[in-house]
Amino acid sequence: MDKVRAHVKVEGRVQGVCFRSYTKKVAEDNNVTGWVGNMPDGSVEMVLEGEKKDVKKVIDWAYEGPSYAKVTNVVVNWEGYRGEFNGFKVRYW
Repeated sequence: MDKVRAHVKVEGRVQGVCFRSYTKKVAEDNNVTGWVGNMPDGSVEMVLEGEKKDVKKVIDWAYEGPSYAKVTNVVVNWEGYRGEFNGFKVRYW
């Protein structure tokens, strides 16, 4: 098993288009844990943990997002797996 952690920033028209709720569903469908939240600069950030192939599926989806989103940039920082999450949550700041 190749478990990983990714910190992802998604930029573009990604707030107000249900990006967070869709991310939660995609993550849960792929057995990925972590969180997603809107950031003050208009981006969406997420931390994803799980099997590398599953985390990559969520990241691949983030390049498109839900139908009303217009993603212009995705930045992925790979980190060491920590196993700190029990599920996937939408964070509200």
